[in-house]
Amino acid sequence: MDELRKIDLNLLLTLHALLTEKHVTRAAVRLYRSQPAVSHALAQLRAHFDDPLLVRRDGKMALTIRAQGLLPALDSALTELNTLIGAPEFDPSTARRAFRIAMSDYAARIVLPLLVSHTRKAAPGFDLAISQGSREMMLAQLEDGELDLALGIFPDARGDIQKEDLFPEQFICLADREYLPAGRNLTLEEWLDKPHVMLGLKPDSVDEIEKALAAKGLKRHICVALPHWSAAVRLLPGTDLVLTVASRSVTPERYHESLRRFAPPIKLPGFSYVQAWHARKDRDPAHQWLRSVIRKSTESFTNLDE
Repeated sequence: MDELRKIDLNLLLTLHALLTEKHVTRAAVRLYRSQPAVSHALAQLRAHFDDPLLVRRDGKMALTIRAQGLLPALDSALTELNTLIGAPEFDPSTARRAFRIAMSDYAARIVLPLLVSHTRKAAPGFDLAISQGSREMMLAQLEDGELDLALGIFPDARGDIQKEDLFPEQFICLADREYLPAGRNLTLEEWLDKPHVMLGLKPDSVDEIEKALAAKGLKRHICVALPHWSAAVRLLPGTDLVLTVASRSVTPERYHESLRRFAPPIKLPGFSYVQAWHARKDRDPAHQWLRSVIRKSTESFTNLDE
């Protein structure tokens, strides 16, 4: 406890805002303080920790190694302290919180509308900031405290990253009927010969489809790689392109009548769509409530034939 006497606890709130935002002005807005006051606090914090904490790198502010180590512990400590001195029971109808959630446009279409609808009614003081990133980036941001929650597929999540399965998924294919055999699906050889559309944040992404093909010594021709499922579907009518995607991303009413949906001619493993968070958020009542809402919002997504 002797170390606590050496620092104004309000500075810890400022430190958390600075390390999270990586920007003095944004931290000031978040804290409802002036920019000079936050700059002065940063100078005090640098002196206390004997470390610059924030440094300019490639035109942006970045955390020092010491600051990277401080953020997870600080985030956890402030959450615990807020729970300790806060109201004994969490009431979503009166709570005010801002959550940063990462998800793909797939989840933004099928999960986000249900989530927003529920929170606007039950927790109108909740603000949601939605971002998109690669799986690796999402996991790193959860570790660093830049995200509160991430929705996606995270087979490589380890350590303090917690996961909860939301619903099962499987892959389906879409293509223009004119370029498919009449009365039957494509053979594996025909499917591999087709030009494919791949969904991924990076053109060289290696997803479950590529891994399954590589395991059998196979490779498909990626003709178009892009990160937006809705745009991908619009590329198919009138072309010989094939799209292989998660089944719920392309319900019949959402794609052109010229397209045909069919099963991939190779066994592709199903997967679980999950929500992931850092263990330091486990006991945060507001975070627990948000996770429960997401879980309930996806309870109906159990039938893969929907």
